[in-house]
Amino acid sequence: MTILYLMLTLLIFGVLVTLHEGGHFLVARLNGITVNEFAIGMGPKIFSHVSKKSGIRYSVRALPIGGYVSMEGEDTESDDPNSFLNKNVWRRISTVFAGPAVNLVVGFLCMVLLVSMGANLASTEIHSFAAEGAVSNAQLMAGDEVVKVGSTSVHTGNELTYEIMNQGYKPVDITVIRDGSTVVLEDVVFPTFEDSGATFGQYDFYVVAAPKSVGNVIYHAFWRSISTVKMVWDSLTGIFSGRFGLQSISGPIGVAEVVGEATKSAFPIQNLVYLLALLSINLGVMNFLPIPGLDGGRLLFLLIEAVTGRHLDRRIEGYINAVCVMLLLALIILVGVKDIVNLF
Repeated sequence: MTILYLMLTLLIFGVLVTLHEGGHFLVARLNGITVNEFAIGMGPKIFSHVSKKSGIRYSVRALPIGGYVSMEGEDTESDDPNSFLNKNVWRRISTVFAGPAVNLVVGFLCMVLLVSMGANLASTEIHSFAAEGAVSNAQLMAGDEVVKVGSTSVHTGNELTYEIMNQGYKPVDITVIRDGSTVVLEDVVFPTFEDSGATFGQYDFYVVAAPKSVGNVIYHAFWRSISTVKMVWDSLTGIFSGRFGLQSISGPIGVAEVVGEATKSAFPIQNLVYLLALLSINLGVMNFLPIPGLDGGRLLFLLIEAVTGRHLDRRIEGYINAVCVMLLLALIILVGVKDIVNLF
């Protein structure tokens, strides 16, 4: 079954990466950039067709692990006036930007579907406490509408839950609206639990259900998407700060385990949709990071060019990208080995 879950995970990654590359492809075409090939999958070709109208090769390749768009002059010099390199910098920026932007949009649409499938929407107003003597009840009260956890504003019950998990492992200030007035409750204490070597806060109350309408579904989906972007960022900063260890990072094998758990749960469809939203948003955020070898690194170089009016030396950019890609591949291998070891 693990092999089946791994195949499903690779298919999910493949679809998300193909959508990502589709964003690059469509905007490149709109910008008049010469595209040599649009490939689904990697490795040897199993199907290929060259358009007589555009000259673009469309291919399906053997390994279902993504895809790519090959643009003329993307990484090498070219005399083609419509090559990537010879287009103005803002057209190149929009082409590079489009890939991760599509992933964020797909993540948001998945969140809309997920929220639509739920029976209720969760507000940030406290209804009651989970048990008599609940820890946070020392300061929080039923009827409080929570508007901030620490310095982070919360708009939905899901955001509230996440921020308490993320920040509530230690005393944290909670801002509420109580009887029409804004009140800051200092050093509110929540119960805690440990997972993968890290400590998290645990909310110990129930919230009031929000009315379900088209507007509210979009509102909750938007803020859940924003919260997921923040969660990805918090995870990265947590790893670099030492709060989260290597065991918190997962590659395709680790994700396959999560997929397996999702399909066995009481709500498999909802869990898979959430996982799809999370992976898509994660892919978008990661590709926006200003790291050479990723779209964000290329955007950084292009923004420098837009400010200075000068191309960065292609050889220097190539060396920087090559080194960073090697480091990223080393990290992927390390995480993969860790996930395999965890299977036994």
